[in-house]
Amino acid sequence: MRKINYPFLIFVLAVLIAAKLLIKNEYYLSIVIFRMFNAINASCFNLLLGYTGIISLGQAAFYGIGAYFAVIVAASIGIKPVLAIFLASLFSALTAFIVGYPTLKLHGHYLAMATLGFGMIIYVLMNEMAFITGGPSGFLDISKFSFLGISIYGEHSFYVFVAIMFFIFTVLFEMFDKSYLSYKLKFIKESEFASKSFGINIFKTKLLVFSIAAGITAFNGGIYAYYSGFISPVSFNFSYSIKLLTMAIVGGLGTVPGGIIGAAVLTALPEFMASIEDYEMILYGCFLAITIIFLPGGLTGLIKRILNKNAAD
Repeated sequence: MRKINYPFLIFVLAVLIAAKLLIKNEYYLSIVIFRMFNAINASCFNLLLGYTGIISLGQAAFYGIGAYFAVIVAASIGIKPVLAIFLASLFSALTAFIVGYPTLKLHGHYLAMATLGFGMIIYVLMNEMAFITGGPSGFLDISKFSFLGISIYGEHSFYVFVAIMFFIFTVLFEMFDKSYLSYKLKFIKESEFASKSFGINIFKTKLLVFSIAAGITAFNGGIYAYYSGFISPVSFNFSYSIKLLTMAIVGGLGTVPGGIIGAAVLTALPEFMASIEDYEMILYGCFLAITIIFLPGGLTGLIKRILNKNAAD
């Protein structure tokens, strides 16, 4: 079993601290916050596709389930936001278990289409169940967020909270990457036939990872809802799942830095290329195609090759 990459974790922590100290403009700080949200979601997508080979085009649905469940439950029964977010995470994991039980028996594009169908169903429900979700107009009745009695409001305080959450998840992803489960998943991805011969229960392992990824994504969605103060179905549509797919592949599948790097690069696109915002998905498609053709290991693979070459020299 490989050792945890402590230099990488220290680097991530240093970047988070530096961003807080150097970025005073709230707008640019909000971009960094959204990068962290996307990085966690892309890492969960990476967990499925990069490690296990599961093509899930319904990840945006779990993000939306976490967001809507957390704020609706908190507003309806008056529980603390943090508790509502944990309940949303559990509910999403349970939903993933129920959805994954039949769908994970499928493979390839059949599985992709099944998860796409699930995502579309959730998106339609978010729009049509206006008496609960607010419909296309969105959900506005979101209470102020607090943690351990501390009110968290505004870009600067939310940055600290989200950065801590992001770093904790990064550590957990790094620990997972070096665990026995990670090797088992990659073995399944490479050859399901060989995995069966070694006594690995492929279906149960996939179902476990699918549920965990959904739970983390929903937890992230709950935090996002309280940060934004407003949620609507358009934030959780099919195109967001495609964005996560692109971030994971561009960053580098099967690597911990992959989701982080992919999110860092692609989240900035709409902000710095506002004049061509209507063509955003075309840009994502171009990045996806270029990476698959010329950089199969993603940006993480490119960085590793450069570092190894410099070390050899």
